[in-house]
Amino acid sequence: MKPAQIRIARPTDQLKDLIHFYQDGLGLKIIGSFNDHEGYNGVMLGMPDASVHLEFTQHAKGSPCPAPTRDNLLVFYFDDHHDYLAAVDQLRGINAKEVEPENSYWLDKSISFEDPDGWGIVLFDGVFTQD
Repeated sequence: MKPAQIRIARPTDQLKDLIHFYQDGLGLKIIGSFNDHEGYNGVMLGMPDASVHLEFTQHAKGSPCPAPTRDNLLVFYFDDHHDYLAAVDQLRGINAKEVEPENSYWLDKSISFEDPDGWGIVLFDGVFTQD
């Protein structure tokens, strides 16, 4: 199996706030959107090549999204220290909520935030490597 793209999708009741967080806070680009599709509005935000993207949907009658655990995370890896610091500053600049990670693995190598729905966002200073 060799997928060409990955989309992570979830409902929200705070679509505008999530767009602000991911677009203005993390610099993700809107790569698609829709309005009133069978009662749903939605947006896809992603990497420039759209290989990985997030979709958030909101239903006109509400889109209840249960509160996540503190260990539900999206991890953004940075291969350039200056880009990492810029991302941290950008999230702080929009007053994103900085949080202590649940898992101590992330301490001393990353900074954690919560998005408007309470999902954990980890900015990691480095890239994932297989051992």
